[in-house]
Amino acid sequence: MSDEPSDTMRERAEGSGLRLWVLMRMNRYALAGAILLGVFVAIVSLGFVGLNPLRILSVQDPDAIQTLFSSMIGPIITGVTLVATIGQLVLSQELGAVGDQRERMQEAMEFRRDIESKTDQGVSPPEPSAFLRELVAGVEDHAERLREEMADERDEELKERVTDYVDALDEHAETVREEIEDTQFGTFDVLWAALDFNYSWKIFQARQIRTDHSDSLSEEADEALDDLIVSLQFFGPAREHFKTLYFQHELIALSRSLLYAGPPALVVVAAMIMYVDPSSVSGTVLGIDTLTLLVGGAFVLTLTPFVLLISYILRIATVAQRTLAMGPFILRESSRDAESDV
Repeated sequence: MSDEPSDTMRERAEGSGLRLWVLMRMNRYALAGAILLGVFVAIVSLGFVGLNPLRILSVQDPDAIQTLFSSMIGPIITGVTLVATIGQLVLSQELGAVGDQRERMQEAMEFRRDIESKTDQGVSPPEPSAFLRELVAGVEDHAERLREEMADERDEELKERVTDYVDALDEHAETVREEIEDTQFGTFDVLWAALDFNYSWKIFQARQIRTDHSDSLSEEADEALDDLIVSLQFFGPAREHFKTLYFQHELIALSRSLLYAGPPALVVVAAMIMYVDPSSVSGTVLGIDTLTLLVGGAFVLTLTPFVLLISYILRIATVAQRTLAMGPFILRESSRDAESDV
């Protein structure tokens, strides 16, 4: 295994690309629909493996279906109420006294001014995607300045090492800028592109170059390298800020989705308890008992709030797991770990 981690999220991720796409890129409603369909197919398929058929069970215990759906009322109400409470908690973070709001505003403006001073921008863009794109462009500019400062260096090993570093950084930064272009906050595309920029490893490489060649670096080259490190460091808090905003956006969207899905699920439960008589449901569809299709479909519909919760939390948890550390830390196994144990 190489010491150097891959640049893109897909290359750094363990497992198949399909798994990563399902966890992070797939539309959440489409994922929920796929899960519900899978549950429905599994329930219906169990009728062909020799288990006690639902119709026979309903004859032996006429209240079996009512008991099943009665048990779903509590979880539906509790789940919707819980997630709605989480949504209110997220919103409460946006509330505060005027002094607190002013402090947040001042900190945000100070961060923007720091970035503008280091990236030679007049005014940084207000849109998250454009802001990140300009931030990455600023990193490229500092990398090119470092390359120019290397022209007068006599240490050939240092020049070659910096050239390789800048070439790789430029290629990676250009790819990320293209990914960010035309993305819109509220979609996962902005955060996905930000996750693709492996800034922590670039910071480590730059600091390692400075340490290994501290005696050879000219004052101008050392200053250019320092500016590059600072511009890379800006990307960390910027990404974390937009990640936090995205999480808040997703949790609010989740709360709204559950509030939409909760009442229909309760209507299905009520209908199955109050109006469905197993003896009045007869016939088959494609060789499958109609009662099995009815009960299975109704049961799956009552699971909709729970499955929506799963689909949203899967992405939030996956992103959180992959961005636990901010700065030059690598939380994945690499050959460096093995070397340190020798």
